[in-house]
Amino acid sequence: MAKAVLTISSKNNGAWALRGWLMCRLAGLDFVEKVIPPDDPAMKAEMLLLSSSMLVPSLEHQGIRVWDTMAIGEYLHETFPKAGLLPADAAARAHCRAICGEMHSGFSALRGALPMNIKARFKDFKVWSRAQADIDRIVAIWRECLSTYGGPFLFGKRPGLADAMYAPVVTRFRSYGVALDEVCAAYSQQVLELPAMREWIAAALQEPEEIDELDAEF
Repeated sequence: MAKAVLTISSKNNGAWALRGWLMCRLAGLDFVEKVIPPDDPAMKAEMLLLSSSMLVPSLEHQGIRVWDTMAIGEYLHETFPKAGLLPADAAARAHCRAICGEMHSGFSALRGALPMNIKARFKDFKVWSRAQADIDRIVAIWRECLSTYGGPFLFGKRPGLADAMYAPVVTRFRSYGVALDEVCAAYSQQVLELPAMREWIAAALQEPEEIDELDAEF
């Protein structure tokens, strides 16, 4: 049987691509990557929200094509239930879906002010007030989850859908030098040390030094 195919974009700048890719890794899916270069005209249209094609991330598996990161996560949960992408407990599962949905549709100020750039390190970066409000909300979510479910990941001992959704934020906080308390800093390090995250970051570091600012995924 042919392997699944996951279509993604830049690993240095592709926040949504990272989310979908990490979900597939955590689910244990055997897949190959199809990378659309950021200078592809269709990709530029996608990133500038001028296209409805939903090119990235997009998963093809057993004759099924699914796009949109949250839809990919739900599909993987249904297909690989033993992977534990969503919590077994109904209340925790609802909580997980809620914070994933909040990331999926919110935090626009953070996305605009701190675009994902894994290779970059910005010294003394000034975070404006609206972006800071998004940061404050994210760390509040992390603290609540880590306290409620015991860590080291947001919903317990295993990384899952929520950790994949917030993984690009972890890289942003590192790139822009966002100060974190001890609990959130430890959680960020747990995410960065995941073997899949190390693989992604290593690949991101091999990409060309810069792409056009308009090509960066938020």
